[in-house]
Amino acid sequence: MTPMARRPLRLRLVGRRSRMISASLALVLAGSLGASAPVAFADNLDDQQAALKDQAAQVQDSLEFVDAKISQAAADLVLYQGQLPGAQQALLDAQGRVAGAVKESEALAARVDLAQQNKAKITQQLATDKQKISDTRKLIGQIATQAYKSGGVPSNLSLFFGANQGGSLTDTIDLADQAMRSQNSAMDKLSQQNATNVNSQARLEAVEAEIKDLKTKADAALAREQAARDEAEAKKAQVDKLIDDTTRLNTELQAAKPGIQTQLAQVKAQQDSVASEIAERDRKLREAWEAEQRRIAEAAAAAARAQGQAVQPYVAPAQGSPSAFGLQHPFPGNIPITSGFGWRATPPGTIDFYGQGGYMHTGIDFGAPCGTPVYAAAAGTVFSAGWANDGGGNNVKISHGVIQGNSLTTIYYHNTSVAVSVGQQVSQGQLIAYSGTTGNSTGCHSHFETWLNGRAVDPMTLL
Repeated sequence: MTPMARRPLRLRLVGRRSRMISASLALVLAGSLGASAPVAFADNLDDQQAALKDQAAQVQDSLEFVDAKISQAAADLVLYQGQLPGAQQALLDAQGRVAGAVKESEALAARVDLAQQNKAKITQQLATDKQKISDTRKLIGQIATQAYKSGGVPSNLSLFFGANQGGSLTDTIDLADQAMRSQNSAMDKLSQQNATNVNSQARLEAVEAEIKDLKTKADAALAREQAARDEAEAKKAQVDKLIDDTTRLNTELQAAKPGIQTQLAQVKAQQDSVASEIAERDRKLREAWEAEQRRIAEAAAAAARAQGQAVQPYVAPAQGSPSAFGLQHPFPGNIPITSGFGWRATPPGTIDFYGQGGYMHTGIDFGAPCGTPVYAAAAGTVFSAGWANDGGGNNVKISHGVIQGNSLTTIYYHNTSVAVSVGQQVSQGQLIAYSGTTGNSTGCHSHFETWLNGRAVDPMTLL
């Protein structure tokens, strides 16, 4: 329902006007306007939002004919209260994402720290291995130098075995053999140290690559954590605002409740008065029509008797079809109908009209922009034109007389201005007003009613 098609309610409790007006308008928005009214079940979030907006629209419609400002406040309150649980859940979800992002960041930071420690150990090991390789190479060089100076066999074996006190040749050979084994052992050790060094270097490169990757992931995780925190802050601000707005509107509506009760009673009294006026006017019209039919029948019977003809007892004519009025739409066909005729149950926990749980929408609403020409649905006599205190603002009421025993009245509410006057005869399709949003209305539209034999009926059954 678009803002241009906001519609008021004509609260006419048709058939129940004899009941006393209850003094207790239960304007209770979920426990004295304190908790959210239940939202109709929907399969997905979009459907839930649509149902919530529809419920808010119903509440606004329910109060619009009393006070447009209060109507809007009540609709907003229902909307805010309905949105609050989802907003609170969204906040919890966002806070959960913050916690998850924090854990992820902490885990990655711990892995980076561990990798850094591993890198430090490998770097220290490389330094130690390099020193060992340097020492081993130096030792091998010393052995080689001594061997070269002594013709292949070191003359000074004290390098490995301490000072030689001049033993036998056999001892010397044994010592030389040991020296060669020591040189070979040193060469093997150097080879092993080189292999260890290469392996450590590869490990260092792998650890450095891991650290770089982990830091990239950690930066991304921190960004996600900050985004999650920002989202959570925004969600919390939304929840706080909904709570503040709900509290404010609840206070406003509680304060307005006594006034609403008074206004509701006044509006109903005004509208019942209009309904009674229409019912009485139509009753007299039908009685006059019936009297005229009887007079015509009696005159015909007198003429027949004078001619010696048999006369049948008078039988009142049966009512014909209301379609005989030939009503046409008061607007061109491109003007949409935004609200239909019929009983409307008010949403649970919102408004209970006189303990009946709803109200009768006694007309249909056309979503006509302000200033749209309004045309008479049928020929008739204007008996009300201009401002009225029944919530309809500038109105036009037309009596279409009696056709085939049926009386008909049409009413056109919320006009910006009217183009006819009381007592004026109008023809079908004649310009009678320009649509607007006067009276208890929150948007440009036209409310159209048809009263058949003193009762409000669905205009769509006559058009």
